[in-house]
Parts: sequence; C-alpha cells; structure tokens
Amino acid sequence: MTGSPILNVPDTASRAHAAWPVIFARWRSEAPVLAISFSLFALCIGLLLSKGVPPSADGVWVNARIFALCVIIGLACDAGYQLWRQRPDSPLSFLKARYSSPEAVRASFAGAPMLAMAIVLLPFFSKMKAAIPLFNDYTWDNAFVAWDRAIFFGYDAWQVLQPVFGYPVITAFLALLYQLWFLLLYPGVLFFAFAKIDHNVRRQFFLTYALSWTVIGGLMATLLASVGPCFVGPLLGDPRFDEQMAYLNAANDQIPVMTLPVQTMLLEWFAADENGLGSGITAMPSMHCAIAFLYWIAMRRVSKAWGVFFGVFFAITWISSVHLAYHYAVDGLVSLIAVAAIWAASQRIIAALDALSGVGGGYHATLRTITA
Repeated sequence: MTGSPILNVPDTASRAHAAWPVIFARWRSEAPVLAISFSLFALCIGLLLSKGVPPSADGVWVNARIFALCVIIGLACDAGYQLWRQRPDSPLSFLKARYSSPEAVRASFAGAPMLAMAIVLLPFFSKMKAAIPLFNDYTWDNAFVAWDRAIFFGYDAWQVLQPVFGYPVITAFLALLYQLWFLLLYPGVLFFAFAKIDHNVRRQFFLTYALSWTVIGGLMATLLASVGPCFVGPLLGDPRFDEQMAYLNAANDQIPVMTLPVQTMLLEWFAADENGLGSGITAMPSMHCAIAFLYWIAMRRVSKAWGVFFGVFFAITWISSVHLAYHYAVDGLVSLIAVAAIWAASQRIIAALDALSGVGGGYHATLRTITA
C-alpha cells in the first residue's frame, strides 16, 4: 500500500501505531452491520428455543475450521506467487516481512469482526433451515409448479431447458459449477472482509449477506416452505418430476453428476433430523441464486471485469438450479427480487445509522485514505 499519509512514517513502530486509528474507524463504521446481524442471530436462537432446539457451537467450530483452511490455502498460494514473482535472495525473510508488516497486521485486525460474523452466520442458518418443518408444513410446491408452467406456456422449466442442456457432459459440468458456488461462502467472504475495497461496498455487502441468509433463507423459506423438484417424490409422494430425476440418474451413469450424492445426503440428514452445517431442505427462495446475485451486484462496484464474470456465474447458477432439479425457476426469480430490495435497503440503513451514530466525514476520509 503506497501513498498513504497516515502510514508513511519513518519507523515500523510508528507505522504500526498509526494503523490503529484506521482499524478503530473501520470497526466503528461497521458496528451497525454487526449489531443488526447479531440481533438477528439472537432472534433465531429465541425461535429455535421456542421449538425445543437448543443452540450449539458445533457448527460454528466446523465453520471456523473451514475458514481457517481457506486462509491457509490462500496464504500458501499468495506466498508461492510472490516468491515466483519477486525471486528474493532470502525467501523466509521476504515472507516474514510481507506477512508481519504493519499493513498486514492492520488488515488482519480490521477484517476480524466481519469474519467472526460470517463464521457464526451459516451454522445458525442451517439450524433454521432444518427447523422449517417445526414452523410450517411443506405446502407450496404445487403453487410454484403452477407459476413455472404459467411462465413457460404450460411446461415445467426443466423441460424448456432440456433440449439445450440435457446432455450428460453438460449436466456434469453444471453440477460441478453448482458445487463450486460454495467458494462464495468462504474465499469470497474472506475477500470482502480483508481486501482493499471501498468500505461502503464492504458494509453494504455484509449487511445484505446477513439479511439474505436470515430474511430470504430463513423467514421467506419458512413462510413459503417447499422442497423442490428433486424432493417432491421421496418427501411428498409426488411423481411429477420422476422423468427429470430419471434423466439425471442416467446421466450420472455416464459421467458423475456431483449434485446427486448431495441430494441423497440431504434426504438422509432430513430423515435423521440433523441440523448441522449444510443440513435442511428448502427450495423457495433459492439461496444459491440469492448469493450469486449478491456477488454480481457487489463485484460490479469493485471491478467491471469481475462484475461481468459474476453476472455470467449467476446466470449459470440459476439455470443449473433448475436443470439439476434443486429448484423451480421462480425460486431464483424471487431471490433476485429480494436481494435487489435488500441491497437497496442496506444502503439506506447504513446511511441512516451513520448519521445517527455520528460516523461521518472524518471516519470516512480516514477509511478512504487506506481501505483495509
């Protein structure tokens, strides 16, 4: 990081000392996001306790280990790239200087609260997702099938896609990409927590991220409880998507379709009343589409090229969610609309809370000078 009047001081100790005002400025500006997020967590705990589901830290520890592994892999990749690029005489000294520098330490501390929020978020979402049957019956599938058929002139969405995507090699490739979506939850979150980006984009991303999981993936998923095409047969006794599942299983006999074992695992967890990380069954709205859409609207503010990439990734995710029998087409449509509304609301919420708490020009100027 160069050109910083705050950190451009002669000695390392002074530079480290000068970094703390930036860290505190960022923490203060992000406090409303954290307050809202952890208030939602508390509400989730209360709702779960009302149904006799006690909170547990097991999922949090699992999630923390996944994030730690991603950090280790990321640092290893960065170290290898930097050593290849710089060719230092002393690799160990070079790496020590790079990762123990005041800038690196500052970035680590500055991003820690948002990372902590992300670590806690997904396990609570999984518990809420698994607890949907305690709050509402799965009664919406027929309605969503009808909505899809109204949009696609009497056909199911997967039938419209099948002539284009109904080839085993394409199906297997889409299944792979659908699984890679999970990278958005780990390396992607680490990027938004620690990368040098505009702090308003960072705060808007994380508030939208937290609200998407709780409002879209929790509240809306419970009110609009549905299981999706791949589960209407085994869970609801509805055979209308048996033809689609027969195609997917036939494709899997030729080339492994990575989503099919996951669907089997989710059914087994559902039968065993598992509520750990990644468990639970729900279709409407699609969180795959919601998070992919969030990355598109956020990354457009970071990089035009990455915005294009994530726009394409979102489109592929939506198509894959239908083709692989996880979702109805309207699941993705509702997610898109909901995330767009939350993104817009988040911007206004942050601005209003900034004004209320007095986080204004001085803090924002500091954060613009060096954005951790």
